[in-house]
Formats: sequence, C-alpha cells, structure tokens
Amino acid sequence: MPSLFASYLRIYEPLTAFDRDRQVFWRRYAKEGRDLGLIEGPAKQRTAVLEALGAGWTRLPDLPDEAYVLEWENSLLICPWNLRLRVAEAALNARDGVPAVLADAFVPPVLAGQAKAVVEDWRSGAKVLEQGVPRVHEQIATWGVPLRWFAFVDLEEREISLTGRRRGLRYRTEISKARRRAHRAVSVLRKSLGDAPITEAVEEGARWLEEFHPRSVVELDYGGLVNLLPEDKLTGDDSPGLVAAGLSALSRGDADAASEAYEKLVARWRVVQLLERCN
Repeated sequence: MPSLFASYLRIYEPLTAFDRDRQVFWRRYAKEGRDLGLIEGPAKQRTAVLEALGAGWTRLPDLPDEAYVLEWENSLLICPWNLRLRVAEAALNARDGVPAVLADAFVPPVLAGQAKAVVEDWRSGAKVLEQGVPRVHEQIATWGVPLRWFAFVDLEEREISLTGRRRGLRYRTEISKARRRAHRAVSVLRKSLGDAPITEAVEEGARWLEEFHPRSVVELDYGGLVNLLPEDKLTGDDSPGLVAAGLSALSRGDADAASEAYEKLVARWRVVQLLERCN
C-alpha cells in the first residue's frame, strides 16, 4: 500500500454511468452520509487494505463498497474506491523482489494468480469498453505528482485551503476539458519528441480518460503532500502552468523555453521525492 504522502488522480462519474443496482446503492450511500472526505478517505483506504492483508491470504477478501461523493453543478458524482483491486495490487507487490520461497509463504501462488487476474481485468481498457468491467476511478502516486497529470488540468482550476488541519490543494475540471488537453499534449509531444516515454505516458492517460462518462469530473489532489510543503510553496505552486508553457514552447519549436519549464518542474518535485529517503 502507498504511504499517506501520496497524490491522487480521480474520476467522479454521474449516477447514470452505473447500472441500475449501483445507482440505487450509491444514491442511498450518499443520502445516508456514509462517504468520507478527501482528508480522512486515504487513511481509511490504507487501513482497509492492510487489515485485508492480515487475513491469512486464503483468498481475496470481499470488501465493502466505498466511494468519494462530489456535488457538482446540482449533480451527484461518485468515485468508487475499488478496494478489491487495491488488495490484489498489494498482494502482487508483496511478492516483488522477494525470494520465491518467502514470496510463496506470504502470498501463495494460487492467491497470486487470483490477484493477477483481478488486476488484469481492471486494467484492461478493451474489457472496460466491451464487457462493462468496472473502471479504475483513482490513480495513486507516492512522494510526488506524476508530471503528465498536470497536462489534464489548468492553473485557474486550483482549489486551495491552508486553514488548520484541513489543508488541501486540488484541481477539478470537466472531463471534456481534460480530454482535449490530453489529446493536444499527445499531439504536441508526438510531433516534437516522437515515441518518447513521456509521449507514451500522456497517451496512456488520454486513453484512461476515454473510459468514463462524458459528464464526469477529473480531480488532481495533492493529498498528503500538502503536509510536506510550506504554505508559500503551496500558494506559489504553478505546476500546471509550467506544463502548459512547456507544451506551448514545443509546439512553436522553442526547445530552450520548453527545457527551462521542464527543468523548473523537475527541480520543484525532486525536493519532495528526496524526502522519501529521509529517516
């Protein structure tokens, strides 16, 4: 499981994106106020997965349906947590870099096979579109924000709160805007850099955005990272602006300006990434 020093890219979908049974469930879930906010939610997710990991690993456990709920322009939007997927990913991660004997003791091969099947089903975009397999509504990154995420939002869409214990910084935008930005970024990067890793990463993000309902909302949440950054750094953060400036420079062939924007962005987030090594 990721640490609480993580950032999140989430998709909130309208109720019409779900089947009839899910619509009834999520409407009742929201009406009863069972959802947690963005401050408490990540900790509860982490606790739920860690408790599932201690269940003896005889099978992938059944976990309750949980979600983040967002009121957006008089509509109710839902971002499911997909806890079963999180547990499957944790099971596979527990085997990474561990000798086979120890890996099999912690996560038996049969269980690892179940976990792999769950992850592959959830990650397969083709199955999502053709067979209606549940979509992955939340991506998580630890100790930083993947730079490609900033291509999906605009600096003017920032929401920031630095009061008391409710510190938060996030960007929210309609998915239609995020898709246009993503496809424009892919076009610019492919024309300028070709099949570079950054081009492929942004293209993968663009494909992910296409899996969701056209009236969805995209949220880039700094999550627990706000507790690692001083107030002046948060209020002065213009990472989406730097990405936009870099893409604009690439589109007009100004490699120097593009490199300057990229280097500023990398230097800013390297400071956070290095904190992972602090004891």
